[in-house]
Amino acid sequence: MSAVISPNTGFKTAWRYLLLVVFALIFVFPIVFMVVSSFKPAQQLLRDTASIAAFLPVGDLSFDNYAAAFRRAPVALFIFNSVFITVVTVAGALFICSMAAFSFAFLEFKGKEVVLAVLIATLIVPFETIAIPMLMLVNNLPWIGGSGLQFGWLNTYHVQIVPFLADALTIFLFVQYFRDLPRELIEAARLDGATWFQVYTRVIVPISGPVFATAAILKFLAMYNQYLWPLLVTQSEQYRPVMVGLQYFFQLNIAWGEVMAYLSIITLPVLIFYLVLQRAFISSIASTGIKG
Repeated sequence: MSAVISPNTGFKTAWRYLLLVVFALIFVFPIVFMVVSSFKPAQQLLRDTASIAAFLPVGDLSFDNYAAAFRRAPVALFIFNSVFITVVTVAGALFICSMAAFSFAFLEFKGKEVVLAVLIATLIVPFETIAIPMLMLVNNLPWIGGSGLQFGWLNTYHVQIVPFLADALTIFLFVQYFRDLPRELIEAARLDGATWFQVYTRVIVPISGPVFATAAILKFLAMYNQYLWPLLVTQSEQYRPVMVGLQYFFQLNIAWGEVMAYLSIITLPVLIFYLVLQRAFISSIASTGIKG
């Protein structure tokens, strides 16, 4: 007997998809506007904002804004700095935070829940309130570099990496995911003589791809979009990331076409990173709340 689909069910499905399309367009329109505007001269860009033409590739289109953006600021250097700082931080944070979460989820030690609760409570502390104390601290920390022992981390790559290798949100994500994993796997590995580190590397990590992808994307976005901290700790453009580099386009005369071109360029690494991990990220979202 063939299945019968009621008209109400089809109507609800159509409305659901219509709402999804509307929400998708709301999020896509700013990106379309940014990319399309990056090819338009300044006068046309401002004139088109009053009509639907702002979202359409019409008029005098060219790559002049992109060429001007590279002349105004060292765009390639800023992108390299941001990608390097972000990738190193994400890789380190995934390892450190997942190891910390592993201990909270599977090891037993006195005061574990209290420590975790305090750690999670730090999420409510705005970064702006601790930025200046952190700045004073890193300005007096030692570092062994090519010139030997030095004091002060300002104007370096590691001052933008080390303070963010561990954070409460990433640890919390891992803890929640690890606690839903079947404990029988850990117990079986321990009975076979595996050390705790072997359990982590050979049992937990291989089955935790979705949470690693989710944590990586969230950490990547947070690091790539950093502005306040790099602004405080870097004085030379040699170490500045893309968000601080945006200041170069708001000095003297503001050319909005160049601004849109610069924003389009620096958005590419984020889109590429998400596309690489989108399958695991969607898998993590889809499996939320599913246990057993």
